[in-house]
Amino acid sequence: MLLHIDPLRGWIAGSRRGSGNVRAGYGSAALALLVFAACGQPDRQLQVVDSAASPAGRADPALGKQGGATAAASIDYVPPMDSAMPAGPMGASIRRGLALLTHTTDSLPAFAPGNIQCVSCHIEGGRRRNAASLAGVHARFPKYMDRSGAVIPIEDRVNYCFTRSLAGNRLPNDSREMQDTVAYLAFISTGVPIGARVAGEGMPKMPALTGDGTRGAQLFAATCTVCHGVDGQGNPPAFPALWGPGSYSIGASMAREERAASFIRHFMPQNNRGSLTDQQAFDLAAYINAQPRPDSPGKSDDWPLGGAASDVPYDTKGHKAFRPPARLLPRANARGAIVPPPPSVRRTGAGLR
Repeated sequence: MLLHIDPLRGWIAGSRRGSGNVRAGYGSAALALLVFAACGQPDRQLQVVDSAASPAGRADPALGKQGGATAAASIDYVPPMDSAMPAGPMGASIRRGLALLTHTTDSLPAFAPGNIQCVSCHIEGGRRRNAASLAGVHARFPKYMDRSGAVIPIEDRVNYCFTRSLAGNRLPNDSREMQDTVAYLAFISTGVPIGARVAGEGMPKMPALTGDGTRGAQLFAATCTVCHGVDGQGNPPAFPALWGPGSYSIGASMAREERAASFIRHFMPQNNRGSLTDQQAFDLAAYINAQPRPDSPGKSDDWPLGGAASDVPYDTKGHKAFRPPARLLPRANARGAIVPPPPSVRRTGAGLR
């Protein structure tokens, strides 16, 4: 089944202040387009695929058979090119959002003080499949996150990246920079129906292996130091720090051994990606994640209902830390590093609930 979607229809409807404004109008436009898909000339195709029969990573040879989609049926989606960005204030906002993802530390040093950019993980501006892709992500928020135990807006999800993956501080939801970022995420989700899954989102799941940090240290010296340095501090802005105060925090997904191994296996080293075995990727992940890195204030409150992944490297409800780093580095602004769940405006005797 092919769905022909105009990549800009529903977009150029004026400026926005919150993600819900665009999402509401955009969702109606997307629904109308689905109903009247046979009309007009298609600018781009969205194909619903069965992930079991059609791996999401098939367009990326380095992924092989491991690039399966996360849902039983996903949209085979290609986000619009930069040339499709609209003119005027909306287009300017989208372009600023892309610039923020690309040059995060230079653009927002007070919020991303380390040596890691958004595109360090979200490759090609979030367009690359299976590389923590951001394509279609705007259509999946608000959503429930079991890690936070709450339904959160997309702004909070962006702030989890700032506070955890960038080991920085949360960006005000009503700031222009946050709205520019959300505008870009909405743009590369153009045409994705609300709630739909997209082929190649996230990163491929790895087999159940355990890394060996000693072997990982040897591999790191032979494979990774040319870009990340013998001390793992990287070479900004192209090569991020892998540990130390300028790297991702213990609360980042990349601090999990399996998630780090997936990224390493499929996208590292950059000059010969896909050349490492699954076991080598786990060995490297074990070595890298054992090094000192920033703490994640409030991490003990994660997964308040339980259910943390087995390789989460810190204690949570019902879970004992898996191979925690050698040392946690204190955060300069512990309060700014926490993204609280959305509070209710209804007051009780104890305050907000």
